Amino acid sequence: MNMKKILFKLLRFSGLPLLFREFIQKNKVSILVFHDIDKETAERTFSYLSRKYNVIGLNDFIKASQNNEGSAIPKKALIITFDDGHIRNYEMLPVIKKYNIPVTIFLCSSIISTNRHFWFKYNERPFSVSKLKEKSNKQRLAFLSQIGFEQDKEFDRPQALQKRHIEEMRELVNMQAHTVFHPILPKCTFKEAEKEILGSKEALKKNYDLDVNALAYPNGDYSERDIQICKDAGYSSALTVDFGYNTTKTDMFRLKRLSTNDTSDINELIVRSSGVWSFFKTRNGRIQDYGITTNVEN
Repeated sequence: MNMKKILFKLLRFSGLPLLFREFIQKNKVSILVFHDIDKETAERTFSYLSRKYNVIGLNDFIKASQNNEGSAIPKKALIITFDDGHIRNYEMLPVIKKYNIPVTIFLCSSIISTNRHFWFKYNERPFSVSKLKEKSNKQRLAFLSQIGFEQDKEFDRPQALQKRHIEEMRELVNMQAHTVFHPILPKCTFKEAEKEILGSKEALKKNYDLDVNALAYPNGDYSERDIQICKDAGYSSALTVDFGYNTTKTDMFRLKRLSTNDTSDINELIVRSSGVWSFFKTRNGRIQDYGITTNVEN
């Protein structure tokens, strides 16, 4: 057992997750973010979360917030979200049915239903994803092009959900927007950001007849400019990965989420879903290497 696993086990049995859940999360709405877990991890994860929390749908929370109906939200409310729309998300469908829980998946509209790949998963040549996130969108795309990656390039196999998956899942899963190609929005020019935010919403409506009212900011990076674009595009809410919990009074375009790290370790899941890990890691949200920024491309 490595040191991190030991640490999560110690934190779990320290009682802190229980205290956070029963006292802090009790009157808040916690939103968890996942990306690409397998079916077995989904089984353990949804089993635990459905026992310890009241899992509600994102749209139920949006409606309660719009109507200022905090009383409509149960105690220890929890929302489950997945970013990107990875193809393996389809494997979760039987587990979602089994536990009858609402799940929201945020889709990259020009990667789903294609053999295009996510730029941050390109492994043909090594590069630093974190450093590339710091470059302008134009510089990022130029660098990727030099090493053989193009946004429109079709590979041998898909990485994202296909149309048949989306059609089968949509009755139980809330499908929302995660931009067109998953850029870092503040590193985009206004026109680029507008195309990514508005274009995703329009494509999901046109191609899948989805009622899109929420967007998850890729990488959790956003600016006031991007918030305004979301509002102008007709979104009702947008989700960050800023640390914290929510209420019906929270800014609906800066909803906070807790990262799960797609863990398969139950101790880590318990610690992360309570917010204990992010609380200490970010010093209660004061230190993060992502989130709101005033430094945007023109």
